Amino acid sequence: MYKFEKKDKQGILKINISKEDWEKAVEQAYEENKGKFNIQGFRKGKAPRKVIEQNYGDTIFFDDAFDHAVSDEYSKFLSENTNVIPVSQPSVEENTFTADKGLEVVLKFDLMPEFKLPELSGLKAKKQKVKVSDQQVETELESERQSHARFVEEDKAAENGDYATIDFTGYVDDVKFDGGEAKDYRIELGSHTFIEGFEDQIIGMKKGEERDIKVTFPENYHAENLKGKPAVFKVTLKKVEKKELPEIDDKFVSDTTEFESLEEYKKSIKENLEKMADERAERDYEVALLDEIAEKSNIEVPKSMIEHEVHHMIEDFEHRLSHQGMNLNAYLEYVGKDLETFKKEREDDAEKNIKTRLVLQKLISENNMTVTSEELDKTIGEYAERYQMTAEDFKKAMSPDDYAYFENNAIMTKVLDFIKSKNK
Repeated sequence: MYKFEKKDKQGILKINISKEDWEKAVEQAYEENKGKFNIQGFRKGKAPRKVIEQNYGDTIFFDDAFDHAVSDEYSKFLSENTNVIPVSQPSVEENTFTADKGLEVVLKFDLMPEFKLPELSGLKAKKQKVKVSDQQVETELESERQSHARFVEEDKAAENGDYATIDFTGYVDDVKFDGGEAKDYRIELGSHTFIEGFEDQIIGMKKGEERDIKVTFPENYHAENLKGKPAVFKVTLKKVEKKELPEIDDKFVSDTTEFESLEEYKKSIKENLEKMADERAERDYEVALLDEIAEKSNIEVPKSMIEHEVHHMIEDFEHRLSHQGMNLNAYLEYVGKDLETFKKEREDDAEKNIKTRLVLQKLISENNMTVTSEELDKTIGEYAERYQMTAEDFKKAMSPDDYAYFENNAIMTKVLDFIKSKNK
């Protein structure tokens, strides 16, 4: 038997388990655990329940029995009350057992936030107009020019503006430190990409020369163990190079692109930049619309949901770090933070993620949105085109998770198009 009530956005479930049902739960716990006990005079797993209880106490099976009995009743309650959606594990608030009444338990758990969507038309969010300047085009051209740079080795002492290729090993208190060693490292002298004073001491070195470079790590350095510490880098200069850049003209364009003239190439760059800028503006507009809807929905997210979301965010971050050969502890040490601070910094984003997800789910549910096979095929076809594949070949390479991903993309497109149609 159970009794349920809502109070302060939490569910309170009172469960009554009769003494007969409690006895069944204890017996079940005995059957599952009897093989763990060695009782003199009995083969392992064959000792009667009473004998085990005499040796280990009358309550030896109570914890497992409690878990069975309460879990069964809780599951039964949820299956019979599908409108009740817990978002946290239930905590036991009260627990009373009497021989004549059996077990009485009070569980408390956070409930899925209840909210109403606001009017979707007339939202303040607007798509920003995009404009690509000539300077942006020139910046792209310069980037392309830099990518075709040539490095020419020179037989001379290193000067400011040269590129020096070095091997180095760093020491603090005569001990090597993690991340302080590299081979064939190319550095632009005068770029100030290294610790202040490091590059200046390479100036004047010649190929093959070795030198001890003394520096002091800044007080705000990212690695806690190196902040403010004096260090010595043993450096070997491998070579000195000058960087030569090509002229940006029609010949450069025809040699490196599918275009014949610089003017054509600039036009293409501008069109691509405008397309990318428009796509960014569209994404920003969609995010702004969802943020505004979530804000107007006045959703109160339980702390347990935020904690759960933060946990998943950190798990995802750890997974991405592993692909870079790093773990979370090493990263936290690198940025000089502890785990609790790292978690706290993610709570606002976690809450925003949850609100956005709840808004989307409600929009889909209230408007009976589904993805048709034609819509899914269209989404898959668009992705296949990007990889210059036919839709059929692309599908053959897809896993069930891939299908779920594309289905989610298709429904997201439908929801966002629906919102935007209300705000034209």
